[in-house]
Amino acid sequence: MRVWKEAMELAKLVYESSALYPLEEKYGLRSQINRAAVSVPSNIAEGAGRGSNKEFAQFLKIALGSAFELETQMILAEAFGYVTASQHQKLAQQVFNVQIMLNGLINKL
Repeated sequence: MRVWKEAMELAKLVYESSALYPLEEKYGLRSQINRAAVSVPSNIAEGAGRGSNKEFAQFLKIALGSAFELETQMILAEAFGYVTASQHQKLAQQVFNVQIMLNGLINKL
């Protein structure tokens, strides 16, 4: 599933980026942003394993919510100076791509 692959790539990019956050953010924004990033492909996978399109769509909506949460946290990371504008733009584009794909799949179901 293409959206799952893109969400997995997003999680990888977020983990690589957040590894450079200050040590004091280990249990703060770094932890939060990593959990949101992992939640996106995890909910896609869980929904795909459910028995109905209705359940699948519900998990896709949860994944979409996590993607929007991640987007907000990335804005904060840039505002705090943990990532550069260039790094943020790359991550933001990946999040946007995943959001568009999730919306499309939800509407299809």
